[in-house]
Amino acid sequence: MKYKRVFLIVVDSLGIGASKDAALFDDVGSDTFGHIAEKMETFAIPNFVKLGVANLKKLDRVEPAADPLGYYLKLEEASNGKDTMTGHWEMMGLYTEKPFIAFTDTGFPQELMDELEKRTGYECVGNIAASGTQIIDDMGEEAVAKKQLIVYTSADSVLQIAASEETIGVPELYRCCEIAREITMREDWKVGRVIARPFIGRHVGEFERTSNRHDYALAPPQTTVIDVLAENGFATISIGKIADIFNHRNISEENHSDSSVHGMEQTIEHAAQDFTGLCFVNLVDFDAKWGHRRNPIGYGEEIERFDVKLGELLPLLNDDDLLIITADHGNDPTYKGTDHTREDVPLVIYSPSLKGSGLLPTQQSFSVIGATVAENFGVKMPEHCIGESILSLLK
Repeated sequence: MKYKRVFLIVVDSLGIGASKDAALFDDVGSDTFGHIAEKMETFAIPNFVKLGVANLKKLDRVEPAADPLGYYLKLEEASNGKDTMTGHWEMMGLYTEKPFIAFTDTGFPQELMDELEKRTGYECVGNIAASGTQIIDDMGEEAVAKKQLIVYTSADSVLQIAASEETIGVPELYRCCEIAREITMREDWKVGRVIARPFIGRHVGEFERTSNRHDYALAPPQTTVIDVLAENGFATISIGKIADIFNHRNISEENHSDSSVHGMEQTIEHAAQDFTGLCFVNLVDFDAKWGHRRNPIGYGEEIERFDVKLGELLPLLNDDDLLIITADHGNDPTYKGTDHTREDVPLVIYSPSLKGSGLLPTQQSFSVIGATVAENFGVKMPEHCIGESILSLLK
């Protein structure tokens, strides 16, 4: 075991340019990080820069580090998809060949909606692909007055249910989402995630989604690196929606985050604790609040807030700690539509004990992360898992 603790932080959706196969996903020209930098008047991310991210990715208004502290490289996604689950599962060794079903163009089948109404006892409205904030503005007043569930989807494989915390309540919304998850286990309706989207307010202009979002994801179909770590007695700490993404399987500690800043604060708290294993972090605001809403300035400012917290985390890392920063897909806020974008992602690696630094070769799968973590802790990768460790390259 080279490193006692590994902190793996996923800056959700921070792609660094269209992948080689972007044309297959209609995403040619997408570049989340690059286009955000172009839109910012100033872009202050000194801590991320000193680790080497601007040496990996040319960014407007950001000078690369003269002597970067970390290693940095580009990861290409091997799996057939550009969604959260596919990206995170691949990080932990799973290759996804068949993409999850999306209902973007048609909405959900009427049979599904009828079953949802029958079993929940609520009228369901919406059933379109929509921005979550927009559909609440459009339908929220009536939904609050009549105690309705607002059902919608996106370009991703999701069934989302928005409901008022003040009239329906969070526990009741969760119950309805659990029913929806059960219904959508049918093969021709099987979405990747059912998401509870509680909100407050009674009138347009007052509506606000709360931090009580909850994801009901499919369980990974095979054993992941998380599973083998847990089975061998190592900590598997989740911060943010990691536990949801892996369906709470073999997670030793779950931490709900109210925001990406809160997620970094929780990571900082864990850096002051003694454990041996993996602290796996997802910072969702980049994707949910800014990428899908096509707000490059908001996204850029979120990266700046992340950078401040990164600056607080770095001095807390011990010589036997390893920090890995990456992303799970792109979500270019300057691009058409509101969908994720098929992009390569950064991999930035740092430890205070590293003697070397610099550019490493591009890897053709996100799964090098899981393979590296597994080798570090001396556990065997499941035979079905993909990925080769790059631990030996970290000097």
